[in-house]
Amino acid sequence: MSNDSASPSLPQELIDQLIEERRKHHVPSQLRPLAQQFVQQSLGVLFPHFAPTVVCNEDAVREDLIQLEESLRRLERSIATLHEAMPERLVERFLAALAEVHRRLADDAQAIFEGDPAAKSVDEVVLTYPGFFAIAVFRIANLLHRLGLPLLPRLLTEVAHEKTGIDLHPGATIGRRFCIDHGTGIVIGETTHIGDGVKLYQGVTLGALTVEKGLADAKRHPTIGDEVVIYAGATILGGQTNVGHHSIVAGNAFVTSSVPANSVVTRKNDVRPRSSGASMFDDVDFVI
Repeated sequence: MSNDSASPSLPQELIDQLIEERRKHHVPSQLRPLAQQFVQQSLGVLFPHFAPTVVCNEDAVREDLIQLEESLRRLERSIATLHEAMPERLVERFLAALAEVHRRLADDAQAIFEGDPAAKSVDEVVLTYPGFFAIAVFRIANLLHRLGLPLLPRLLTEVAHEKTGIDLHPGATIGRRFCIDHGTGIVIGETTHIGDGVKLYQGVTLGALTVEKGLADAKRHPTIGDEVVIYAGATILGGQTNVGHHSIVAGNAFVTSSVPANSVVTRKNDVRPRSSGASMFDDVDFVI
């Protein structure tokens, strides 16, 4: 459109500012759609439940992996235009680690199935559970994060965040057999460390006590031990906060100090041994 046909009501100051913004931040226009496509491709390669078509032979699997490899290389080239430091042999290292990601996700799906009486099969979990979808995307993003790729891991977890309402930072450390039930509103921060066999319900926050840029490289988020159950709406904050293994945290509890192993934390923030008897059921929200 020529300047002669432009609307005289358009403020020139705004036009100049937007031109300058586009010059300063030349983000490849296809980066976000490519990231969304990569999520679907990755999940489709790992689980036929997500694939548009399924052919069960070696040639078909090899072709799917080649297409996934090409997608990651396109993303790598796009991100390289924004970041000077890029990891070496990224694609090869990603593909080499993908078998372990698949094993971990199979364990996650089994844990969700075993932990939810409403689940009728592992296939149902993989096909329909938002918790599994968010965990699957996290594990792919976490692998890329550990390999040193900038930006893309956050783009991938935001795909899951937008779809499920579950916000898992790709830098978090999450052990095996991770179970998210329902899941909406869960937030897990970057330096969270979660052990094996942990189960979270909706609305759980594993966050930081303070938000300061100077703490970017510090341990800001809690550590959760093995086989811990955290019920709906609980908030656990702080890099020095440790929830010991085999503990239970009640719904709506607010925890900012460490909890010994084999404890029950009630919504009133009382902490007592799990062996204290049936009275603990009065204070702990179980299945929602």
